[in-house]
Amino acid sequence: MIRASPGCVGTTGAAWQSWAVLSPDSTSSAAPSRIVDLQRRALAAFASLPPAVLDLGRVFADAGHELALVGGPVRDAFLGEVSHDLDFATSARPDETERLLDRWADTSWDIGKEFGTIGARKGDVVVEVTTYRTEAYEVGSRKPAVQYGDSLEGDLTRRDFTVNAMAVRVPSLEFVDPTGGLTDLAEHVLRTPAAPTQSFDDDPLRIMRAARFTAQLGFDVAPEVMSAMTDMAARLEIVSAERVRAELERLLISRWPRRGLEVMVYTGVADVVLPELAELQATVDEHRRHKDVYEHTLTVLDQAIALETEPGGAVPAPDLVLRLAAVMHDVGKPATRRFEPGGGVSFHHHELVGAKLTARRLKALRFDKQTVKDVSRLVELHLRFHGYGDGEWTDSAVRRYVTDAGPLLERLHRLTRADCTTRNQRKAMRLSAAYDDLEDRIAQLREQEELKAIRPDLDGQQIMAALGIQAGPVVGQAYRFLLDLRMERGPIGEVAAREALLAWWAARG
Repeated sequence: MIRASPGCVGTTGAAWQSWAVLSPDSTSSAAPSRIVDLQRRALAAFASLPPAVLDLGRVFADAGHELALVGGPVRDAFLGEVSHDLDFATSARPDETERLLDRWADTSWDIGKEFGTIGARKGDVVVEVTTYRTEAYEVGSRKPAVQYGDSLEGDLTRRDFTVNAMAVRVPSLEFVDPTGGLTDLAEHVLRTPAAPTQSFDDDPLRIMRAARFTAQLGFDVAPEVMSAMTDMAARLEIVSAERVRAELERLLISRWPRRGLEVMVYTGVADVVLPELAELQATVDEHRRHKDVYEHTLTVLDQAIALETEPGGAVPAPDLVLRLAAVMHDVGKPATRRFEPGGGVSFHHHELVGAKLTARRLKALRFDKQTVKDVSRLVELHLRFHGYGDGEWTDSAVRRYVTDAGPLLERLHRLTRADCTTRNQRKAMRLSAAYDDLEDRIAQLREQEELKAIRPDLDGQQIMAALGIQAGPVVGQAYRFLLDLRMERGPIGEVAAREALLAWWAARG
């Protein structure tokens, strides 16, 4: 364990340096060297915490209350990361917490006083302080009921996973680990402090959090936790869609989202949260007449992530829209699979069916309207490129491709490239070369004209003046005619556009 050395409490970040690293518990199955390495990382991380953290601890201690840094910040410190989200637990009740924070902070605010949480800021240091508590779902309720606890150890043993049930008391700097979280951290395994069934019964959202932390930390789920997830997956139905969606988002933008999705599918959690993904397993063809769509989808996700860019690039990582589109791009295949004469298999229009299924699922999960629109559109367009290599597209077809993609074009580039998972290297190289050629053509056309903002050569006012008509549906029809003309022939100028418009008008009688 790590304990505070006598006299280590100071007024600067250097106080953390005086922690002593002791030998790990001899009963631990984790290699002692791994635990010592974690401890040293924690020392380095905690040494950079601001002095205001210790000052906050003294404010609570002087008032006769405990205060401890808990959860993610402690876990991340052992992983060598300095967390900017400083979460604390305290013995003080919310009203007293608010009073003490007002004494310490420049400003404080009520994050969720009914749940025991108060936020505050001092300089650049932002904290959240929550009264020791436990949560449990009442029968028929979609929101957890909160009960306050009396001890730090009790608060920790009621948390979701042991790796999140570690704490550091301040200002004494005593490390508290009642459930063996440090050992599990060293072994890269997710366990629950209490029996998994009890933990998931107290808060079913922890089932989703297990999958999320698998994706975030790259850890394995303990067998007994995996079993409880399978048995209790249906209990997620009582959790609000917004809370489930938040966990799914965090999973998808994590470092290893494939791992989290695989856990969801294996345990049956995906049957409740994302059934369209789980149903892709039904397309597995024992006769190998087509590829495994489920495995293909996970590979497309991996490849799409690899094509994300650095901050400031075209598609900065992590991009939720691109990753959702990769997961959902083939969900229309189970409903459209047909076995053709001669042994072939087809999935005609699966992109259109998939776009509708995607929109329906994302709406059910309460994603925002723009995300629903963008992801569904990418699913709808993900096959548009195929056929380009069979015969060169006209300039009009390239313009339409860009116009239809709109602001999603860079994501569509990456989704289309990621969708190539063939093991046939010659075919893969041919598809890649074809898409390279398409992107080159887009770049060339963009130099010739403002492809992102294609407009007819005449605007609405000019159309009405040329035809001598008032605003109405006919103006829109004329506008679309000129836009089609613009797509086919490129910019032709106002004079030629007016002549074409008059000819169109005359042909209408």
